[in-house]
Amino acid sequence: MKAKDRRLAELRASIPEVTPAEALELQKSGAALIDVRDNEEVAQGSPAGAHRLGRSFLELRVEDAVPELDKTLCVMCAGGVRSLFAAEALKRMGYQDVRSIAGGFSRWKNEGHPFEVPTFLSSEDRERYARHLMISDVGEEGQLKLLESRVLLIGAGGLGSPAAYYLAAAGVGNLGLVDHDVVDRSNLQRQILHTEARVGMAKVESAKIALEALNPGIEVTGYETHLDSGNVEEIFSNYDIIVDGTDNITTRYLINDACVKLGRPNVHAAVYRFEGQITVFWPAYDKQGSGCYRCMFPEPPPPELAPSCAEAGVLGVMPGVLGLLQAVETIKILLDIGEPLVGRQLHYDALSTQFTMLKTRRNPECRYCSEGSEFPGYSDYAQVCAS
Repeated sequence: MKAKDRRLAELRASIPEVTPAEALELQKSGAALIDVRDNEEVAQGSPAGAHRLGRSFLELRVEDAVPELDKTLCVMCAGGVRSLFAAEALKRMGYQDVRSIAGGFSRWKNEGHPFEVPTFLSSEDRERYARHLMISDVGEEGQLKLLESRVLLIGAGGLGSPAAYYLAAAGVGNLGLVDHDVVDRSNLQRQILHTEARVGMAKVESAKIALEALNPGIEVTGYETHLDSGNVEEIFSNYDIIVDGTDNITTRYLINDACVKLGRPNVHAAVYRFEGQITVFWPAYDKQGSGCYRCMFPEPPPPELAPSCAEAGVLGVMPGVLGLLQAVETIKILLDIGEPLVGRQLHYDALSTQFTMLKTRRNPECRYCSEGSEFPGYSDYAQVCAS
């Protein structure tokens, strides 16, 4: 008997083998299925829900994917040989119940068990997002999730500019921008998506040029229109998260109401001279505690109490600070990591360099998000803030 045959015999004597059908039932009962084939092989198909870790980096990646040492592991390769060696390595790491799938993926596929054809990062993507791939909370799975995500930004101005730039850089694959305005020279003090050469151009077109130049691998869709009750649901329904970067009170209420009705997270921020605030309105996230914009401000204030940036002024870097925080909150929600700013509002005072965290609560009488309330429709408020 050759040395390799003796070695395989030893492994089969110490590593339990299961059929693909048995592995599928174990997976349904909570076992982890580990696919140790190379990406080129996995690209032809892999069982749904499998951890695709590859043999080369298995020991380095497995604990991030399956931290519980007492969890049953079913290891798969192409034909059932490499999985024996991988299973032995996993047992040496301390995993207590490791099994090899006899016949590997070839037998799994031939027996008609379900599988999917997963997407992979290209070599260009791996180079671009290399620093993300090093973070266990992101990794390849998280980066793919970002590339498949859809985020809509309301406003391509002071807040929308930094938020859009960093979401594009992070690889959020589908960005929508709603703005009916054109680039004005006075915008350039803070709206970093735009340039002197594009003064007079529609903001959504200017933003599209900047974002696609930064990251050609994403898709940017511009909506050069006023957001109103007639188009808000049609636009919002195409996106996972709404980022509110407006300084228009009427539009803020419209955004809030549509997000509540559609169950979308509303990443909201506002700036005023040397201060700003950010929160996430998402009643569907916490049905007991967190509320919506109307829980704080049931009706619009008088015009003199709600000046826009054009009327009150703003330090140019302030939207940058708050817009970046909006991008952070958006990425956290997309990747389901950390704690989103739901039920909390972060206030930043630049002059005193002070951050203050405030709690927000649902108004039990809110007509839009209170328990058991029916959506009352959209309100046609008079414009109270310059666009």
